[in-house]
Amino acid sequence: MDDVTLARFAELAVDFGANLQPGQVVSLSGAPGKEALVRAIANRAYEKGAKFVDLAWFDPWIKRARIEHAADETLEFVPPWYGERILQLGKERGAAITLSGPVAPGLLDDLDPVRSGRDRLPAIRETGEVVGRRELNWTILPGPTPAWAELVHPGLEPAEALAKLEQQLLHVLRLDEEDPVAAWRTRADRLVSVAQVLTDRQFDALHYEGPGTDMTVGLLPGASWQAARFQTADGIPHMPNLPTEEVFTSPDPSRVDGHVTSSKPLVLIDGTVVRDLYVRFENGRAVELNSSTAQETMRTIITRDEGAARLGEVALVDNEGRIGALDTVFYDTLLDENAASHIALGRAFPFLAGDEQTAARMNESDIHIDFMIGSDQLDITGITTDGERVPVLFGGAWRI
Repeated sequence: MDDVTLARFAELAVDFGANLQPGQVVSLSGAPGKEALVRAIANRAYEKGAKFVDLAWFDPWIKRARIEHAADETLEFVPPWYGERILQLGKERGAAITLSGPVAPGLLDDLDPVRSGRDRLPAIRETGEVVGRRELNWTILPGPTPAWAELVHPGLEPAEALAKLEQQLLHVLRLDEEDPVAAWRTRADRLVSVAQVLTDRQFDALHYEGPGTDMTVGLLPGASWQAARFQTADGIPHMPNLPTEEVFTSPDPSRVDGHVTSSKPLVLIDGTVVRDLYVRFENGRAVELNSSTAQETMRTIITRDEGAARLGEVALVDNEGRIGALDTVFYDTLLDENAASHIALGRAFPFLAGDEQTAARMNESDIHIDFMIGSDQLDITGITTDGERVPVLFGGAWRI
């Protein structure tokens, strides 16, 4: 990206996505290959009055060294100051900006998958707690790297692949618009209106049916659906995902039955690629999990705690967004989950509960892993408390 594009990217992230307020501390997460974007965002944050930009850096090569050489009993150790750092940021009512996108695809593929599954860094449990309490105004955006570009566009020369990936990311971020913020507000209006309709309908369950998928997910009474616009507990609006195309809620973790097959590869936070994921649920719990890659890693992850094998999110994505129209697998959950309907194993979102009783029924876990199940062949039907079946999302088009 040239300097002008970097500046526009940073402005979208800081001013609109995170909606940084003067005097806030900013947690900025980066990784090798994203230095230019990290610096541009930090520069914009200080221009907007940040009190301090706290850089959190993740290097997957160092994680590889740990998995390869560290004592087995130490792999789940997370220094307590990592969690304290996040908790303190929440107490400070700070902001957070993260850059997604792989920097070293396949780096861990030749290592013991069980050991890889036990080390969940850079994911930190306390992040979910702080987000659940709405203490931060935060956002995640895709940060392109040459390695990521070669993964997405393997048939192109490296420079061409990077240029194409950057062009695609600028398009889905609406930075190819004269006024990207206005474009995002229009899209957000549409998503929020659908979320309100779903909230008002108060379906008892959703039925998913398509190739490799036949699953019923129970919903919680009083839980709301949300999209695009978030607000902190102190009233600061922000857009957590840029781009965002989803409408989501947290389901009843005890009422999921049937089987589901992923429609796109899942890329874990450390870059591990999980292909052809199949999960079968009984009474809310994943009782069978298979995949053609990283199978043992995923099986290890879902035994991490009681909630890791249960759902914490269901999200619906229509075909009106820009990501799916590109017909590209991006190998990045932020993008791929906003191209197709998805579900998430692990932690739910208590801020979606209508009351404390409903919040207490939501899933709790150290993990939150989204994987994509949507396609034009997937039909999603709402089931009322009276058993009426109402078409919701068929072939990627809203029917409600």
